[in-house]
Amino acid sequence: MAGSVTARSGMRAALAALSCVALVGLSIAFADRPIADWVHAHYHKPEWAKLLTQFAVVPDPLALLALLVVGILYLRLGYNTEARRTALMAALATILATMLVILLKYAFGRLWPETWVDNNPSWIANHAYGFQPFHGGRGNESFPSGHTTRITAPFAVLWQRLPRYRVLWVLPTIAVMAGLIFCNFHFLSDCIAGVYLGVASAAIMLVLL
Repeated sequence: MAGSVTARSGMRAALAALSCVALVGLSIAFADRPIADWVHAHYHKPEWAKLLTQFAVVPDPLALLALLVVGILYLRLGYNTEARRTALMAALATILATMLVILLKYAFGRLWPETWVDNNPSWIANHAYGFQPFHGGRGNESFPSGHTTRITAPFAVLWQRLPRYRVLWVLPTIAVMAGLIFCNFHFLSDCIAGVYLGVASAAIMLVLL
């Protein structure tokens, strides 16, 4: 029985990885540049879109606060309730996602849709498009989207632990992705990869804890 469960989990993980590669590849080939061009032509960082991206700033400090609160309660009471265990999983998934996204941004070294820092080359400014693995520098940190990864990780935990409210758990990720794309802060494929990385971080914590 344990072996079959492990095999099914491995199969699901493999299918998820393949679907991620496929969707990211299709987006890179057919969607990223046309969307960036369209956004640049019709929008200029609208205020509503910038506001949506700010939701992704919340998970990191909340994760640290949750760890502190859960730790204090555990030390005082000697046990954790299901609610506190869920909070712990969500907090640790967020922290893991934050660490992984830093490593992957450096590993992939992707150029941004527009020029934001240090006169970095970009698709909109000079049609510079692609990846420079292990190049380093703030101009090569577009992939995967850290905002999308961080907002997805805790809500992916809640998706699994509190399935009754799944409609609510997907809304923050959709909102952040919309804000990032309509501000040209990220390509679509950056956000797709961020969703998968956030879900993977949540899955790791759900298994471990």
